[in-house]
Amino acid sequence: MDQGYMLEGSSDLMLHRSKLIINAALTGNVPTKTDVPNVPITPDEIISDARKCFAAGATFFHLHARDDDGKPSCKREIFEEIVFGIRKHCPGSVICVTAGGRIFKTFEERSAILDIEGELKPEFASLTLGSINFPADVSVNSPNIIQSLAKAMLSKGIRPELEIFDTGMLNYAAYLTRKGFLRSPFHFNLFFGLLGTMPARMVDMCHLVQSLPQNSTWASAGGGKFQLSVNTAAILMGGHVRTGIEDNFYYDHEKNIPATNEMLVERLARLAKELGRPVANSSEARGILGL
Repeated sequence: MDQGYMLEGSSDLMLHRSKLIINAALTGNVPTKTDVPNVPITPDEIISDARKCFAAGATFFHLHARDDDGKPSCKREIFEEIVFGIRKHCPGSVICVTAGGRIFKTFEERSAILDIEGELKPEFASLTLGSINFPADVSVNSPNIIQSLAKAMLSKGIRPELEIFDTGMLNYAAYLTRKGFLRSPFHFNLFFGLLGTMPARMVDMCHLVQSLPQNSTWASAGGGKFQLSVNTAAILMGGHVRTGIEDNFYYDHEKNIPATNEMLVERLARLAKELGRPVANSSEARGILGL
């Protein structure tokens, strides 16, 4: 892979010319149709949005599921329906299913999606490495839950998408690696800009990136109005990007234009081209991630 060229004064951060992976976080747990009209809720809507984003350049999909009432669901069969549709219409794309603790608290609930097998088996599942205070609620991730999920992912051959919201979580990743719960190669999603998490400052982003272990790939995501600036910094620093309605409901800073997932992906693909980092296709994304 083309390693780009060094930024002056840094031995670690590089302005890469390697291809960019766009991760589309389509739905999440929070948005409702009432507040966010373009959020896809049903399996058909999620699959349709994935198709549009795939055509625009996304090759990685971070998936949540909803039940018939639009509430978050951890039911395996709903995830299987979504994964089937995306596999059919977005060939070669990388699938990550959520195992987050914002809504579901027990290991049994959060690990249900890890039992998906065969052609529908996801390449990744999210693993948040600590508890988080969001503006109105909490995502509880106890050491026992984190380790149990990590062990289950390891035993089933599903890679963890390591969710990092502060520096302590990165330290915990190193601890889990020493204990054998995590194995290289690692893929990190670095999240900035939510109240209660790392602020969306370049100094914080640079610190986390410089602290990542070897044999790592990484993407960055920003909450709300910080999404575009964080994504842009990641493109310049050689990382990859996560975008989508899960993280940001609006296209503009003034919150006048409701976002669609397709709009957000198209903007990043256009920006990446302007900055000299063409978007990776599915085969290239898999190669970069070591799949």
